[in-house]
Amino acid sequence: MSVRATARIVATRAGLPVLTGEGPLAPRRTRATGPGSRVTLVGAMSAPLGGDRLAVEAEVRDGATLTVDAAAATVALPSRVPEPAHYDVRLTVGDHAELRWLPEQLISAYGSELRMRTQVELAPTALLVLREEQILGRHGEAPGTLFSRLAVRRAGRPLLDQELSYGPGAPAGWDGPAVLAGHRAVGQLLVVSPGFEQMPVTPLLLGDTAVRTPLAGPGALVTAVAPDALLLRRVLDEALADLLDGLPGRPPADRPEGLPYDTGAVAYR
Repeated sequence: MSVRATARIVATRAGLPVLTGEGPLAPRRTRATGPGSRVTLVGAMSAPLGGDRLAVEAEVRDGATLTVDAAAATVALPSRVPEPAHYDVRLTVGDHAELRWLPEQLISAYGSELRMRTQVELAPTALLVLREEQILGRHGEAPGTLFSRLAVRRAGRPLLDQELSYGPGAPAGWDGPAVLAGHRAVGQLLVVSPGFEQMPVTPLLLGDTAVRTPLAGPGALVTAVAPDALLLRRVLDEALADLLDGLPGRPPADRPEGLPYDTGAVAYR
């Protein structure tokens, strides 16, 4: 039987007036390590399965700060229902508000089909940190079919709109040498801040399989592939630390330990 469920989060300067979930989506208030509120998404049951329609909506109102993370990875699983699963994320960030959207990895298990869409609306003075990580197949298995779209608007204008597709249902070449080249961990890190208007982001190669690209607006997109989830996370964490260090008036970001460096960029050794 297919599941339809929505989780909703509203953050204000005073806290979390709205925090609701249904079915497999269970948002929980957790202790924040910095300013603002923190919510952890907990999976209450196996999902998404074929035919499921899940949605998470988060609104960060003017002046508020919110971090959203997850207790565990999300696993897209096969189902007897001959339909794809759908997972929609809708994020809204107000003026002088900050959202850090930091879920755990999405694992595309063999035989699954998932269509994921993330839509973001940002006010002109909003700050956004958004991380997406896709692991194509569990250990020793081929991936399922995964379609993922990320669309971001700032001040009502498009800032980023990209679509990725992997697995047996994707167009030919997705695993070729010009795309994944056999890697099974794929990640994107998006940072948008009005601070980049004063100090624009520069393009930068981050080792052999990652790149930082400035956007046509005050933001940067880091795209990376890696042989496994651990190395992918390290690359994205280091890239995030570099980007936050470049913002005017912000303290230096914590950096992951044990990562090799090469002239300030992440290097694969």
